Amino acid sequence: MRLILKCLAVLILILVIAAAVFYEVYLKVGQYSYTGTPPSPPSAEVAPDADWQSLFDGDSLTGWQAKIVGRPAGDNYRNTFRAANGVLSVNYDEYDEWQGEFGHLFYETPFSHYILQLEYRFVGEQIAEGSAMAWAWRNSGIMLHSQSADTMALNQDFPVSLEAQLLGAHEGEHRPTANLCTPGTHVYIHGQLHTQHCMKSQSASFPGDQWVSLEIEVKGSERIRHFINGELAIEYTQPQLDTWGGDGKALADQGAAVSLTQGYIALQSESHPVEFRNIRLLPLTKEN
Repeated sequence: MRLILKCLAVLILILVIAAAVFYEVYLKVGQYSYTGTPPSPPSAEVAPDADWQSLFDGDSLTGWQAKIVGRPAGDNYRNTFRAANGVLSVNYDEYDEWQGEFGHLFYETPFSHYILQLEYRFVGEQIAEGSAMAWAWRNSGIMLHSQSADTMALNQDFPVSLEAQLLGAHEGEHRPTANLCTPGTHVYIHGQLHTQHCMKSQSASFPGDQWVSLEIEVKGSERIRHFINGELAIEYTQPQLDTWGGDGKALADQGAAVSLTQGYIALQSESHPVEFRNIRLLPLTKEN
């Protein structure tokens, strides 16, 4: 009996250490800060006649493909994603209940070097069952350098990508937006490998249903910056697959390049209604 108790104590100690390591490597959330004078958004240097590409025609989902958990790519389950009157929206009014149907709407073309601009706002109420996930209240995102919808597993929650996480806030609450989350990926921040799932940005918080302007500068595997209302929110470099485990490792094992130099853009549905508009992209050359 004494030997059994000793073995159990050792096992518990090993599990505690493993849990602590897992938390430190994957779950711990950091706070980003920029030292020095923050850079201006790249659009400030763009010529007025620059050749911006509209990614959304204002009235249809032409050029976009839905992938929702439990459904094949291309199935816009329960009309989750809709387009009308210049707004691309995420909706749950046709859902009987929420059963973990995380979704993403992918633009048809992969990109490498570009500036992405759009406006977003959260509206209405979170679907009832989804409200059990407090973190998903007024929570959405823009996925960058993403795998394609067709390569996602049927029940995969999130594509392997870099997420510009969009959050709303309660009045008086500090809840920054344009954060970084990394499903299946890692990045470098301030020259150090960042393995934790999310990093809070240095942005302001935005309560209510106001429109917020997001600008993202993507330079292949060199650098990515998120700007909110013209202010730097976060900057990171060297995006790469997480080859330690999970969906990132699965892609790497299938022959995908570890360094993320390009990928798809996707809009996220995560149990709270959200609207997007004025979605446009300016391709950059590698020299820009």
